[in-house]
Amino acid sequence: MKTYTLYPINGRKSFNGKCRVIEENDTLKLQSYDTIVAEYNKKTDEVKVNGYYSVTTMTHINSFLNHVGKPKRNKKDLI
Repeated sequence: MKTYTLYPINGRKSFNGKCRVIEENDTLKLQSYDTIVAEYNKKTDEVKVNGYYSVTTMTHINSFLNHVGKPKRNKKDLI
């Protein structure tokens, strides 16, 4: 298992340690605070977002989507 910091795409300098990417085999998982909120499967090129949590977590999710080359989503897409 490998973990690394995810950086914002909205002009902020950092997320202050509130989110990270966990890489396990062919899967990248986005941990926002203490919750896995999204996953990306490298083999199938599929993203699973586990729902809408908050504005801050949505910012984390969109940075993660950008990181894996997927389009942004909004609250309406997730509920």
